[in-house]
Amino acid sequence: MSVVAPKSYVEYQNDGYWVEGTRISLDSVVYAFRGGLSPESIVQSFPLLTLEQVYGAIAFYLANRVEIDSYLEAEETAFDAMPQPLKTTDPVLYNKLIAAKSISQKA
Repeated sequence: MSVVAPKSYVEYQNDGYWVEGTRISLDSVVYAFRGGLSPESIVQSFPLLTLEQVYGAIAFYLANRVEIDSYLEAEETAFDAMPQPLKTTDPVLYNKLIAAKSISQKA
């Protein structure tokens, strides 16, 4: 009987977590999962991912929840600290984006 090496579904590179072999961030999968989407719905939202990859990414998140939640919080803080040119150039669009962000964080 041969032993199969365990698969890896998430990789850390360029200061971020990514679904291995893709350009889709773990953040995207985690926010969708936290928002109540099923793995099947997440695949519909990100058709480049397989159901196996989504389940793998969710399992990685759940196994490393404290670290990943801290990472996401730090990312949000860094984003909020960045200058927001839309705030002055297109305040209507800026306010829509802020409202959408607020709604997604409550989910």
